[in-house]
Amino acid sequence: MSAAALKNNLPNEILTDVPSSDVQAWTSADAQALYYVDAWGQPYFSVNELGNMGIKPVYKSNVCMDLHKLVEELRDKENLSFPVVIRFMDLLRSRVIELNEAFRAAIQEAGYKNVYQGVYPIKVNQMHEVVEEILEAGHPYNFGLECGSKSELIATLPYLEKDGMLLICNGYKDATMLHLMLTFQKIGKKVLPVVEKYSEFKLILQIADTLKIQPQFGIRVRLSSTGIGQWATSSGDQSKFGVTISELLDIVEALKERQQEEALKLVHFHLGSQISDIKFLKNAIKETARVYAKLHQQGMKGVEYMDVGGGLGVNYEAGTIDPLNGINYGFEEYVNCVVYGIMEVCDYENVPHPIIVSESGRAITAHHSVLVTEAIGSTQRPELNPEFELYPTDHDVLKELWKTLQTLRATPTLRLNQLLEVYHDTLELRQQSDTLFTFGYLDLEQKAQTERLYWTICKEINDRVHAAKSEWLPQELDDLDDHLVDQYLCDFSLFQSMLDYWSIDQRFPIMPIHRLNEEPTRRATLVDLTCDSDGKIRNFICPDYDKHFLEVHPLREPTPYYLGFFLMGAYQDILGDTHNLFGRVNEVHVYADEEEPNDYFVEKVIRGATVEEMLATVQYFPNQLHKRMQTLLQDKVAQGLLRPKKAKELLDLYAGFFKDYSYFSSHNV
Repeated sequence: MSAAALKNNLPNEILTDVPSSDVQAWTSADAQALYYVDAWGQPYFSVNELGNMGIKPVYKSNVCMDLHKLVEELRDKENLSFPVVIRFMDLLRSRVIELNEAFRAAIQEAGYKNVYQGVYPIKVNQMHEVVEEILEAGHPYNFGLECGSKSELIATLPYLEKDGMLLICNGYKDATMLHLMLTFQKIGKKVLPVVEKYSEFKLILQIADTLKIQPQFGIRVRLSSTGIGQWATSSGDQSKFGVTISELLDIVEALKERQQEEALKLVHFHLGSQISDIKFLKNAIKETARVYAKLHQQGMKGVEYMDVGGGLGVNYEAGTIDPLNGINYGFEEYVNCVVYGIMEVCDYENVPHPIIVSESGRAITAHHSVLVTEAIGSTQRPELNPEFELYPTDHDVLKELWKTLQTLRATPTLRLNQLLEVYHDTLELRQQSDTLFTFGYLDLEQKAQTERLYWTICKEINDRVHAAKSEWLPQELDDLDDHLVDQYLCDFSLFQSMLDYWSIDQRFPIMPIHRLNEEPTRRATLVDLTCDSDGKIRNFICPDYDKHFLEVHPLREPTPYYLGFFLMGAYQDILGDTHNLFGRVNEVHVYADEEEPNDYFVEKVIRGATVEEMLATVQYFPNQLHKRMQTLLQDKVAQGLLRPKKAKELLDLYAGFFKDYSYFSSHNV
């Protein structure tokens, strides 16, 4: 639409850029709503009156830590560089207690005639401090462990301090692993290998005969019921694990022939991680409970455990039911589903209620870990200098863009279709400027001015669109948000710290941890330090699953600006990749303590990977590199390009980097 047409076309239905006169001051409550903290963070995370993120990590306690104050202490007193993983160890304890107490309450209410005895699957987070904290919290509940590999088996066996603790051994197992498991059974430990295929069953019998013991084992049943989403193939006919019903009957017959009906101790199923919809769990519970009951009726009187596997979900998302990020139930409903579902079938079939086992790892660990990183720079779309003046010698395309902007500003009321036409005209003028520059008709300065004019017009159009709050927008106007957002450069590696975002598009709650009583006026995507174009975050949580920017505050140098990545405790610590040789980040363990200033104390600081440590993973070593660098510099001295003293200083500078943190340092040289 031409400038003249804009002036002469007075709309009936209009969009206006006139701001409301009754704008309310921004509050911490507004920030809490903007970042959907209630949806993913309750009851542990909230925005406090200072505008900082607060954390309540202790079960049934109102002790609230200020995350920003903690970060400042880590920076100033501990001299830690960012990024930093902060582990709130009390949150691990709280989740273990909540899970066990929820099962106890449901069992008592239902009149269920047995107990709950959970296990923690260490594949979710094998950090020994995490495992030890979970076991300590679970000690009153006889809480055990689950392993799925030879390394995990070796890591978990020494923790079976109480003979009544369970160690569930899933996954494929070779003869040496099975021999070790059965040997521990011989000394009175409840180490239960779970049969994943019929050949494993035969191998267990062979090793048991060698050891002259009656083995104890469980069976994973391949269900007809399936899960949903990314991990749906963990169950059903396409499952990688589990025996079929026909194979199960073969196992029953073999045990009867050997008169070892007591050997089968546990029936297991697993729908997959992050069950988003409770109805899928209900179906699987009933099917497996029926298998358990029929086994009892077949004479397998030794079956005493029913393992419902993992899958207890975490609500990463903001109120949506999503196969990766959302769930439609809580602790209480999950537990009731398990307890009442098993009891209903067992009572109908007139068989004993089994000991209930679950392998809830994500639900226990996700909340306790927060990654804090610093935004160290931003890239914004260029905007026109307010003092811009047009010169007679400027190219016509520049004059047309300037005229469009002036007319747009002089016409405060426009219909959507008029704004769309202005955008189309502006886009065409920009394309003309690109062509003119390519063929040499625009100089560099005028090309830069056309860019500034283009983005200034786009921003003004976008501001009017947002002010109108229209329920429907033409696609091109709706897409302007994506084109206009800033990029905030953050001091971390996506591939090391958030691999699930890159690999399966799992979204995590991300937000500033301070300045939350100040309205965020910028919109940004986040980019990491790696040289990979995939090292960026442009999908953020929201109810409609279609948000491609994060509301942030303008950076104020030299004041640091910190972002928190929440619910990071499950899998991300273990899955991390060493892209660009960025290593493990600095880590701290924090405990609540009302007697301490700010209600917490830092129990442990674990320094992140140095340059030297990361180089060693790919077989580069300081002595070799130092020698090569020394030779290189000596050659430059011989050529007269470098003085010996300067060469020595340069070599010392180079050598000093081996002990540096592998991430960006905001401290100036």
